[in-house]
Amino acid sequence: MATLRTSVLGIEFENPFLLASAPPTALIESIEKAFALGWGGAVIKTITPDDLEMIEASPRYAVMREKNKVIGFQNIELLSHHTVKYWCDGIRYLKEKYPEKVVIASIMAPTEKTEWQKLVKILNDTPADAFELNFSCPHGMPEKNIGMAIGTSGEISSMITSWVKEVAKKPVFVKLSPNVTDIVQIAQTVEKAGADGLAAINTVQGFMGIDLETLEPNLNIDGYTTFGGCSGEIIRPVGLRCVAQIKQAVNLPIMGMGGISNWQDAAQYIAVGSDVVQVCTEVMINGYGIIDGLKKGLLNYLETKGMESLLDLKGKALEKITLHKSLNKNYSLKPVVYNDKCVACGKCAKICEESEHCALKLVDKKIKSDEEKCVGCSLCSIVCPQNAISMQQK
Repeated sequence: MATLRTSVLGIEFENPFLLASAPPTALIESIEKAFALGWGGAVIKTITPDDLEMIEASPRYAVMREKNKVIGFQNIELLSHHTVKYWCDGIRYLKEKYPEKVVIASIMAPTEKTEWQKLVKILNDTPADAFELNFSCPHGMPEKNIGMAIGTSGEISSMITSWVKEVAKKPVFVKLSPNVTDIVQIAQTVEKAGADGLAAINTVQGFMGIDLETLEPNLNIDGYTTFGGCSGEIIRPVGLRCVAQIKQAVNLPIMGMGGISNWQDAAQYIAVGSDVVQVCTEVMINGYGIIDGLKKGLLNYLETKGMESLLDLKGKALEKITLHKSLNKNYSLKPVVYNDKCVACGKCAKICEESEHCALKLVDKKIKSDEEKCVGCSLCSIVCPQNAISMQQK
């Protein structure tokens, strides 16, 4: 029998699914409900010093839909509005009632050593399992030199990591921002500063577009907007790329996240090196109850593949990710057209002609391929509305 149990830095996870630091972990009562439904852990919505002023805007969310399904989510919400005492008491309550669940304290403070260390020392006295340093919120008040203002600087990230490690009595994960030129460089910097683990990725900075009737932003706050954090399915390719790059370069455990909406997404994150995963947007759209499908799907996958645990899956796809220069340039696939499916719409030929290669022609209601012109790019098979083209090695 396969198991979803796993261990990271001595922390025992009954399953690899954690709620990310976000609105679903903003209340003790909410986390309690999620634990009762089967989530393996939760990262608390970011705790800050009590005197850090935060004034929210309304509305604070906007979405991108495809066929009425939310595939992208933008938020400009800030951090936890509850006091440090609220969270200290809440962590004690949660760990007493659910000792097998993992509770991670996400923290953020102004760029002052005393502020970070004071917050860590207070939370040291709770039964929280670890810290997650929020260096990466793209709208987390950068004017106060916090959030992404920290995470885009290797020097500042390293400095604060070392401050925290001086006093922390629990493992320290650093949450990385994708809004940088080289996330690997930041990861290596905080590794050298003593980070015990990494969390990747936080949201991607952006905004959800313009209403062309009014020429006002879709996330409209009295006619204006600001750039916020984008999440959901649209950022999954970015998250997977970042986790894979990090895992190839550093020797730290990773909590992977970014666009996870089903067990298949979670399995991909684990296959590129994540130890556990965090979920946020899908919970905000569909609720805590998605955990049943996540657990059952991933467990069934492991059993189907003959794997006993997540360790059999972790990082197994990494060896297939290489540099462009290392790819086999002698390997080539060519399009094969299945005439029983083809309706002779000519779209593949049109797109091939308009996208450089001119290798396909529609002749007598049949698609003909010029082998000498065809470079095997696969665009024809992608645009075919009938799935009548298959790329095959010849």
